[in-house]
Amino acid sequence: MASSLGSADGDTRGEQHDRMLDLRSVLNDLVADGRLDKAQGDRLAAQPRRRDQLQLHLLELIAQEEFEDRAHPGKRLDLEALTLWLCEKSGQPYLRIDPLKVNVERVTGVMSYQFAQRHNILAVELTEDEVVIATAQPWVRSWEPMLEQTLGTRSIRRVVTNPADLRRFTVEFYTMARSVRRARDQHQSGAGAAITNLEQMLDIGRLKSPEANDAHIVNIVDWLLQYAFDQRASDIHIEPRREQGRVRFRIDGVLHDIYALPAAVMTAVVSRLKILGRMDVAEKRRPQDGRIKTRSTENAEVELRLSTMPTAFGEKLVMRIFDPDVLLRSFEDLGFGGEDLKRWYGMVHNPHGIVLVTGPTGSGKTTTLYSTLKDLATPEVNVCTIEDPIEMVESSFNQMQVQKNIDLDFASGVRALLRQDPDIIMIGEIRDLETAEMAIQAALTGHLVLSTLHTNDAPSAITRLLELEVPAYLIRATVLGCMAQRLIRVLCPHCKAPASVDKDAWRALIRPFKVPLPEQAQRAVGCIECRDTGFMGRVGIYELLPVTERVKPLIAPQCDLAEIRTQAMREGMRTLRLSGALQVARGNTTIEEVLRVVPLTSGE
Repeated sequence: MASSLGSADGDTRGEQHDRMLDLRSVLNDLVADGRLDKAQGDRLAAQPRRRDQLQLHLLELIAQEEFEDRAHPGKRLDLEALTLWLCEKSGQPYLRIDPLKVNVERVTGVMSYQFAQRHNILAVELTEDEVVIATAQPWVRSWEPMLEQTLGTRSIRRVVTNPADLRRFTVEFYTMARSVRRARDQHQSGAGAAITNLEQMLDIGRLKSPEANDAHIVNIVDWLLQYAFDQRASDIHIEPRREQGRVRFRIDGVLHDIYALPAAVMTAVVSRLKILGRMDVAEKRRPQDGRIKTRSTENAEVELRLSTMPTAFGEKLVMRIFDPDVLLRSFEDLGFGGEDLKRWYGMVHNPHGIVLVTGPTGSGKTTTLYSTLKDLATPEVNVCTIEDPIEMVESSFNQMQVQKNIDLDFASGVRALLRQDPDIIMIGEIRDLETAEMAIQAALTGHLVLSTLHTNDAPSAITRLLELEVPAYLIRATVLGCMAQRLIRVLCPHCKAPASVDKDAWRALIRPFKVPLPEQAQRAVGCIECRDTGFMGRVGIYELLPVTERVKPLIAPQCDLAEIRTQAMREGMRTLRLSGALQVARGNTTIEEVLRVVPLTSGE
């Protein structure tokens, strides 16, 4: 496509057919295409560049002005819109670099960092037949002959990408690759990595250029944490293997492979994280727990909970990421709505009694409890917690951590809390009869107790307490209600599309309730915003069982679980599957996603 965007490159490295983007030409073409007002373009072209703008790409310079896109009223000419426009003008495909899909070790071997930086290009994919090269200068080709000499039979496929992403990922990919390589060489030669710093607050997101003389293991850890925050990961898994370890992120409940690290480097990375988490670095035979408090690249505080486990090839480490902002989310944002929200408020605003939240690990129980406690923690009440470990530090609670080495368990912790004049007590988990008895004692003496259990649904919480040998009359006297929950993925708002509803799947989902078939549902499509998964973010589905006057008589030493469930549903309890079906009807998720989380074999 003919265009006036470029000008001849006078650099001795270039050739006559190279055309670098020129600000005046770009602005003129935007005006000619009806995307920009001429007066605005003339004003920007006449402005001298500030010192902080000298390293910016021309599209970044234009995007900073936040001009209105005249072809799309109400929208701005941001960097993404300008990059897509440049793709149309050049006839070259667009690529938004997704770091989770880039094999950093392979692509950084295609060319040196100096070559990539000099020509403002980056290899993003490498196959047997071709290499995909991202650039923000679509008419510059002088680097192609030089690169072809090192590629052998592989061909070059060009794509155009966001110039800010190109600059950022070029530095980050090569920094990471160089740090891994240097760390591997050091450990192979017997030299230990400098990982003796003990930091309470870890500053990340300040990667040095690959030429800097940095501490390689520190850089690797910083890179992993920064990526995890950027990609909305909830967990980081560092898993040792015989020759190469594996790093994976859990995003929206699904694990993604991120990087393969040499075994020696993996060991050093785990050691560094153990130091930061104030764990015993020398102890590798038994599991340990720790925590790190750090900041994201946006300077927001983030807490990480660390857990190690000995395996056949070394220590496996999992870091759970807790974002303090979740405490600021409303119950509606968490997925509560309508009658369920009223019932939940009714239970947790009682002056005394026990409220139980159930579900497997990673189902959002902690977020629900913390959000509830945050709502209840007014200046007039004393909120105390006993946790193993403390998930998130919150200034409005008085939090105590279980420490088994000094015989401070849940039961003894609750016993101590009862002498602290509490109004509300949160027990991390009821695991045994002694803890259950202390929770009941607290409820009987006028305290509101919130805690968790590991059961599949809400009615099973009652039978779980009976299995712990809690007398049925004490359950009837103290338990206000039980709530089971799960997290389901939400359809990406950028790409979801209408779809017809599978009648058989819908009937299976809502049974035994009679809910009309929705006229239309939504399906997952996949786009660059959601990495082609079709989903972005998660929301809760809930099964709420208040222990009403009609449910209490059914709680007996040999009670019938099905009878309790039936009576609860008569009084308005929605099952997990029904709660998920309502999210399907609202167009927030799919039937397949609900069945993935709550299969037809569970519950009811």
